[in-house]
Amino acid sequence: MISNLTSLDVSYLNDQQLMQLVGSMDEHLRLLEEHFHLKVYLSSQQLHFDPDQGSDTRSAHKVIEAAIELIQTFQTCDPSTFLMLIEHVKQGLPPLSHLKRVIATNAQGKPIVAKTYGQAVLVDALTKKDMVFALGPAGTGKTYISVVYAVNALKLNHVKKIILTRPAVEAGENLGFLPGDLKEKVDPYLRPLYDALYDMLGMETTNRYIEKGTIEIAPLAYMRGRTLDNAFVILDEAQNTTVMQMKMFLTRMGNGAHMVINGDLTQIDLKKDQKSGLKDAAERFQDIHEIAFVTLTDVDVVRHPIVKKILKRYE
Repeated sequence: MISNLTSLDVSYLNDQQLMQLVGSMDEHLRLLEEHFHLKVYLSSQQLHFDPDQGSDTRSAHKVIEAAIELIQTFQTCDPSTFLMLIEHVKQGLPPLSHLKRVIATNAQGKPIVAKTYGQAVLVDALTKKDMVFALGPAGTGKTYISVVYAVNALKLNHVKKIILTRPAVEAGENLGFLPGDLKEKVDPYLRPLYDALYDMLGMETTNRYIEKGTIEIAPLAYMRGRTLDNAFVILDEAQNTTVMQMKMFLTRMGNGAHMVINGDLTQIDLKKDQKSGLKDAAERFQDIHEIAFVTLTDVDVVRHPIVKKILKRYE
């Protein structure tokens, strides 16, 4: 495809594909310029690369070729995905192999794929292990991918129900002062789980499953004393469990169950004298073959590109 390193023929792309490639107001080309220190512009159905001292034109070509392949497969390439391609090329990671595998389709029939290498590793772990710990910052897709797999397992009759839970701890909040019972207090903080379910199943189907008890969304305290058989169980915000809460949760696992434990060890809201159950589990269970630990990083953040820069400044 590359005739030389100063230009790239894109005449075989239609107008819509070309728009996806360069981005709105040439946003993708500006990202290439920022990361590879060269000038990029489109002229006469050719992408032109005007290198400067220290430019990495070859890597810029690799990103464009990967983006074209993605657009031809899925007809889309948003800025966060384009930035992910840049990051993976810069790190020498395979930028496209994980993007070709469709995990599922959402309620609108849109294919869902792993958008980053870290997400692909998580997908692989969810496929192979019954208990998976996913560690990483917000925006890396831990919760969403977990819910996607839970819904798939339900649709394929691999499990009979989905259980989504989280501890009743939140930064800067004292839940004791909020009105309602424990479930009503925690429910607003479970919104990311609801959003993922709505995207996968649609609001009507999700609410029907909740009414039937096929999907249960509840605070972690509601898991005590239960054995969770034939269920796909997701514990979100697990960094805010105590060691005893984590032990209680993990030992609820019954026959035919799958468990995913998601959390960010940089966002622990427990009291200073309390050790995070997630941190303890990560130290305690690393050598158990049946348990997978997947660590995602800021490279796997798939939100707006500016979020990556913000996260780096907080490190």
